[in-house]
Amino acid sequence: MSSLRPAVRTLALAALACACPPVDGDDTKSTDGPEEVTTAATGAASGDSGGTGSQDQLDVPGTTAQTGAGEPTGAPSETSGASTSTGTGAATTGAEDTGETASTSDWGRTTDDPGGCEPEDEPVTFDYIWIANSTQGTVSKINTHTGEEEGRYRTAAIAAEPSRTSVNQYGDVAVSNRYPGSVTKISAVLERCVDANNNGQIDTSSGMNDILPWGEDECVLWNTEIPSATYNTGPRPTAWEGTKQDPMSCETPTPRLWVGFGETTNKAAFWRLHGETGELLDAITYGNWAGEYGPYGGAVNGEGDLYAIGIADAPILHVDAETLEITKIELPTAASKYGVALDQDGNLWISGTLSGANMFHHDLEDKSWTSLGSGGGNWILGVAVDQEGRVWGAGSGPCRLVEASVDDVAYTNTNIPLPSCSQPWGVSVDDEGFVWVVDKGNKAFKVDPDTYEIVDIVTGLVDPYTYSDMTGQGLKLVTIE
Repeated sequence: MSSLRPAVRTLALAALACACPPVDGDDTKSTDGPEEVTTAATGAASGDSGGTGSQDQLDVPGTTAQTGAGEPTGAPSETSGASTSTGTGAATTGAEDTGETASTSDWGRTTDDPGGCEPEDEPVTFDYIWIANSTQGTVSKINTHTGEEEGRYRTAAIAAEPSRTSVNQYGDVAVSNRYPGSVTKISAVLERCVDANNNGQIDTSSGMNDILPWGEDECVLWNTEIPSATYNTGPRPTAWEGTKQDPMSCETPTPRLWVGFGETTNKAAFWRLHGETGELLDAITYGNWAGEYGPYGGAVNGEGDLYAIGIADAPILHVDAETLEITKIELPTAASKYGVALDQDGNLWISGTLSGANMFHHDLEDKSWTSLGSGGGNWILGVAVDQEGRVWGAGSGPCRLVEASVDDVAYTNTNIPLPSCSQPWGVSVDDEGFVWVVDKGNKAFKVDPDTYEIVDIVTGLVDPYTYSDMTGQGLKLVTIE
């Protein structure tokens, strides 16, 4: 289907023209009905089944990638500021070894393998949180250990409302722009940046006030256009899969990237992109999508399956990584969902303003839902799970941080203070276990998870709007055994 062909241009050129109040509910467990299998699809199978989920025939480019480029009533609103222009984007051209050494991790590496594989030597870092500055059209790279902003990057040719950020197993980030729709990949380490102008060095941002023109930052690797027609349908769910070194071949598959968007008013689309090029690999359509917005949040499990949610009446979907089959997961009550995360067992945590609750837990094995009841205020927006089995939620109305227990499936604290907060929106956990809360008041809080002490407050952000896996720890949680 040629209309779904993404545009991905190389950025390695020196210049490129270019959200209802809760009702108290019981903490009860209810078993939902059978999950509805909507459509199975594999590979790049052609045709549309005419059902609720389908695989589109792809006109996929070869090895040369190409590029381009409100909330429901009662919900905290996104900052729109949507432009009417169209953007352009890009694809990777390769990486250069600059001689710098990045932090390393044993995630996904074979270090004691009977087959004799050498440890993977790809540079890895989890020292950063990536926060989108929506109206500025940039993303900030903040060192979680020091609180220093070490880079700020344009995410498209024009300010295109970046929001969701997802960090892969090497530390690199993908940023989705809501309008004009596109996805951009940025390297976290100089070793994977590209000396495109052959001047013997990597030209890249050094901090908050050093934002290079589009096409000139050599750590911005590619940008892939998403054919969403409006701000509301623009790409939001954005999540990397995790891969591991094969003990026989000693190769590590390139991680792929899931992104979801509204294809039309009543259709949702899910694309899987090649991690190094941004090239479109798979495209699936779900035909019974409801609501004003397209797919809204997403998370990936250890098998690479995507869980995507919509807000208001829109569904919760599971996309199988192998078969591309889409399954609808029924929530046993009306819901205005917002955030989604997976715990170490691969079970779902859904936040928002739900009927009688701000947070729900879904056990995928017995297909049961547990309502945690009111979480101390109107909304819980972003949600994240840490290595200690604690669930963290960004609370709004009033602003606060919320904590729950994976083991007990219950709140442990619904009102952790965030002094001088405005609208906490996103929450994430860094590689040391500290909790980060992105506040639309142009700052981010770093919180000690044991004492609730505010360890640091990072300022200087511009309309920050991020509540996805902005540190990579969500992916790490479900992929490390």
